[in-house]
Amino acid sequence: MRIDVFTIFPEVVAGYCGASILGRAASRGALDVRVHDLRSGADDPRRSVDDSPFGGGAGMVLMPEPIFRCVEAVADLPRPLYLLGPSGRRFDQAVAAELASWEGGFSLLCGRYEGVDQRVADHLVDGELSVGDFVLAGGELGALVVIEAVARLLPDVLGNEDSAADESFEDGLLEYPQYTRPASYRGWEVPEVLLRTAERRPDLLERLVRAASLTPSDVQALAEHGYDVPSGVAQNEQTDEPE
Repeated sequence: MRIDVFTIFPEVVAGYCGASILGRAASRGALDVRVHDLRSGADDPRRSVDDSPFGGGAGMVLMPEPIFRCVEAVADLPRPLYLLGPSGRRFDQAVAAELASWEGGFSLLCGRYEGVDQRVADHLVDGELSVGDFVLAGGELGALVVIEAVARLLPDVLGNEDSAADESFEDGLLEYPQYTRPASYRGWEVPEVLLRTAERRPDLLERLVRAASLTPSDVQALAEHGYDVPSGVAQNEQTDEPE
C-alpha cells in the first residue's frame, strides 16, 4: 500500500511513520509512505506557502500555487487525493477498511493555519476527510490517524493476522476487554462485550439497533442486566419480521 502525504512539516509525518508498527510495516514492504514538502512548490527565497486571506481577515491561508506545483510534480501520484479538513467525510473504521481495500493506494493533503485556498479543494483534491469535530493546528495528526488505521488492516502489518479482525468497531461493538492472570480477581470477572458496549459506548449500540443487528440473545442479555431495550428492537423480536 502506497500513501503519499503533502505537508509543510514532513519531518513530523516521516518520523512517526518510521517508528513502531508503521516502521516495521515499511521495512517488510507492506507499507510505502512517501512524504512531500509543500515548500518545494514555492518559488521565492523564503519558500512561502501561505498568505493573508483575500479581502482581509484573521490568520493565514495556504496558497494554491505551491500546493498545485508540489502535487503535480509527482507523476505517479496515487489517487484519490484527500484533503484533511473539518468539512470532510467523517473518518471511521468503515472508511479505513474501504481505503485499505484499494490496491493503488491514496494520498493525503495536510491543511494548516486557517485552511487552504478553496481552489485547491475545488480543483485539485478528490475529496475531504475529517477525523472529528474538533480544531487542530493542521492536518498532520489527522493524516497520521488515517495512515495508522488503514495500515493496521493491511496484510503482513500486524504480527497476528487475527488482531485487526477482533478489534473495536469491526463488528459495531467495542473490542472485548483484555485481562491477565488470575482469571478471577476479587470476584471480578470478564464482562460480556455487548454489555461493555452498552455501558461505555451506547451510541454504538443505538447504531446496531437502527441496523436491526441485535440477536434475540443480545436483547435478552441487555434486559436481564437492566438495560432498556428500545421498543423497535422488542417489536422486531416479537414479530420476527425485518424492518
